[in-house]
Amino acid sequence: MEFTGAQVIKASREEVWKRLNDPATFQQCLPGCEQYQQVDDGGYDAVIVAAVGPIKARFKGTARFSRHQEGIGYHIEGGGSGGVAGFGKLGADVRLEDVDGGTALHYVATAQMGGKLAQIGSRLVGAVANKFLAEFFSRFEKLVSLEGDGSRPLAPSPD
Repeated sequence: MEFTGAQVIKASREEVWKRLNDPATFQQCLPGCEQYQQVDDGGYDAVIVAAVGPIKARFKGTARFSRHQEGIGYHIEGGGSGGVAGFGKLGADVRLEDVDGGTALHYVATAQMGGKLAQIGSRLVGAVANKFLAEFFSRFEKLVSLEGDGSRPLAPSPD
């Protein structure tokens, strides 16, 4: 599956870049994220609780960032396993661009899945992934935008 999109964040490119590289911001913005911590090799280990249709699971995974271009973008490789629910892999390119009113964050991502997740069907999984992305960007916008002060943690989402 492929996901593409863009989101305008009402903040400078410098601030958006800083927050995209901040583990605490990521943990607050990822729906269902119980853990997000840096490991020795520079990547991150994460635990995310997510529901896809009738399947709810606790996914343990990793994320690695590469091809950093300061203030412009990077590539993310990630993967996780939810036990009997199955597994998923993700690759994404993120690019920032100055626009009127802030910074546009463009992304192109590809995802693969296996196990019960693959049996559910790509239409349902795609809908859940799009909802997850929308929630991430909503939280990110609230944390980073010029309208918010970014000092308070976000309330957990009602999963």
